[in-house]
Amino acid sequence: MNVVEIVFSPTGGTEKVAHIISGHWKESVVKIDLSDYKTDFAKCKIEKEDMVLIAMPSFGGRAPAVAIERLKQMTGNGAKCTLVCVYGNRAYEDTLVEMEDAAKECGFQVVAAIAAVAEHSIMPQYASNRPDESDKKQLIHFADQIAGKDGEVVSIPGNRPYKKAGGAGLVPKPTKNCVKCGMCVERCPVQAINSTGYTTDSKKCISCMRCVNQCPEKARKVNGAMVSIAALAMKKACSIRKENELFL
Repeated sequence: MNVVEIVFSPTGGTEKVAHIISGHWKESVVKIDLSDYKTDFAKCKIEKEDMVLIAMPSFGGRAPAVAIERLKQMTGNGAKCTLVCVYGNRAYEDTLVEMEDAAKECGFQVVAAIAAVAEHSIMPQYASNRPDESDKKQLIHFADQIAGKDGEVVSIPGNRPYKKAGGAGLVPKPTKNCVKCGMCVERCPVQAINSTGYTTDSKKCISCMRCVNQCPEKARKVNGAMVSIAALAMKKACSIRKENELFL
């Protein structure tokens, strides 16, 4: 039996949460990166005996469309899976039910689901430095509860039909510090950045912030005024610490 971690984590927060859980199940974990556009996900092998964790961030209360699309290329073969959606302390809304539907369509047996909090990828003042030590203890406790679980999850919160998905509200741009190293082009999960002017195609961009997060020169930025407006709009919803939730 393998522990298989299927993760879409552009800036690393979702990956941190996933590692805490799957690493508690088994030291050696098979990892499948849904952000890698070069991977042929139809060839990723899942056995019935495997213990699978599928983790994605919540983007405006929905699962990232590209992550769902790539997940659906895989075959679950009846393997037990745990869903994990990670959000920046605002709300995850329909993310988990959307993940549940996709996982079942692939042939996975969904035995549990977790909504977990990690530092917001655009506004790091919300859920700053999470998952913290308290989160880690709670997630490990969840992992223990899931390990002995048989049967499908009873109920996962969310709505069908899902809420309408938003567009890319914040599109990163290169600054004068750009040295044209090409890392942003290579790492973009949806190939939205061109290799000449390093500008971003707003129709392809999903505002995942990977290019901003991983640029070695810190040479990619989003509009600061727009971020401030968004942060102010979210302040009330994000001001109270939200705890991780487990659904069995």
